[in-house]
Amino acid sequence: MDSPLLRIDGLTKAYPGVIANDQVSFDIGRGEIHALLGENGAGKSTLVKMIYGLVKPDTGTMTLDDKPFAPTKPSEARSNGVAMVFQHFSLFDALSVAENVALGMETPPALRDLARQIRDVSEAYGLPLDPSRTVGTLSAGERQRVEIIRCLLQDPRLLIMDEPTSVLTPQEVDILFETLHKLQAEGTSILYISHKLEEIRTLCDHATILRLGKNVGTCTPRETTARAMAELMVGSSFASPVARDTEKGAVLLEARALSLPAPGAFGTPLRDISFSVQAGEVLGLGGVAGNGQDELLDTLTGERSAPKGTLFLKGHDISQTGPVYRRNEGLLTGPEERLGHAAAPNMSLTENAVLTAAQRKGLMANGFISWPKARSFAEEVIAQFDVRTPGASTAARALSGGNLQKFVVGREIAQAPDVLVLNQPTWGVDAAAAAFIRQAILDVAARGGAVVVISQDLDELMEVSDRFGALNEGRLSKIRPVAELNIEQIGLMMGGAEDMEDAHA
Repeated sequence: MDSPLLRIDGLTKAYPGVIANDQVSFDIGRGEIHALLGENGAGKSTLVKMIYGLVKPDTGTMTLDDKPFAPTKPSEARSNGVAMVFQHFSLFDALSVAENVALGMETPPALRDLARQIRDVSEAYGLPLDPSRTVGTLSAGERQRVEIIRCLLQDPRLLIMDEPTSVLTPQEVDILFETLHKLQAEGTSILYISHKLEEIRTLCDHATILRLGKNVGTCTPRETTARAMAELMVGSSFASPVARDTEKGAVLLEARALSLPAPGAFGTPLRDISFSVQAGEVLGLGGVAGNGQDELLDTLTGERSAPKGTLFLKGHDISQTGPVYRRNEGLLTGPEERLGHAAAPNMSLTENAVLTAAQRKGLMANGFISWPKARSFAEEVIAQFDVRTPGASTAARALSGGNLQKFVVGREIAQAPDVLVLNQPTWGVDAAAAAFIRQAILDVAARGGAVVVISQDLDELMEVSDRFGALNEGRLSKIRPVAELNIEQIGLMMGGAEDMEDAHA
């Protein structure tokens, strides 16, 4: 048998108070697509950062192509044939595709020559790109192509991909998988990180599962159910979300022809957005990133006022009111950016609880914060939503992404909203935490609340929504009952095919 391309032996990395990786060992074969699985905080990010030279292990060794491999910076990893596509794109909106690609190269050629290389490589792998396009005008899927092409120009032997399909339509996912299989056929190895377990089953040859920093096992995804993999990740079984049969009540939130200019050169204008959501209902709004989701949330929260159109909360016009008024009247929201928008990174969980719950939970009196009450509320959220943290005094930035997400969503739900609007509620969250959050969303509706879920996760929208609409270039499609739709139809709606009557017939 051929020796593996990458052998990881006993890698350990500790930080104050936590062992991120504990004696992790596994191999990645040549031309293999290998999944790295684990719940939030399991140590996946630390491990791939060690492979890519961003973090130095405390102990343990790696060999690449039977030679010692210990990169101290990403440029060393790249020179050894290791490339990485990060979950968060590192692109400059105001620069062209070619200029962005050049910034990621040690010795870039002249832009004219680089543009030709980009065209050749992108067409060869079925990822067409115009090198002269300004990145700010690209869709999320096209931006990911820029990151992938930047890696492919390095002719990598190992390509690391972190949550690569989180911003793609089903049709774009199919294109990406075709590209990855072509790379595999050419001998490139791929280390693939994703929380979408059905994707792992479709794509990957083997999977390594991390739990609490340790390698707890491997499996062959095609021979393992998604649920079995999820339970390996968390170490126990967990309940799937269950929707209760709730009678729909009065319309609690209604938007009529909301229009908003783009917030900047690369923002998306809202164009005549109209929808309503009733008590006891979950309305799902899908769309590829950058099609107006953030702008819509800002308009609903009151952070930006739409110059055209009207917004009603429980029958009252709130179009010209601000965030505090809307929150006090029962319209609560959770933005996509959990660290920075939903939570202040350097503030404790108690302080972050005060930021949105001060009035509704009575955490202030005579202009002063009642810290015992605030701490008690934060601890209530931590306990109710199973937030893994040393305590309420912990800074938000110290939590893993999934645990901070549970806190942010839990903080809003614990305030008993009449209307709850969430953008990407389970983005980058492991299967167990996602199931927990989705059940909490369904419970809000079961109690008679109205919920709007804005998400790029189509499985999530199908699971929790009663009705569905798609955002594309700031326009909202016709709202349809989820029971009438399948994943392919939803993907077409997200891509701008608004009139689905023919496809549905």
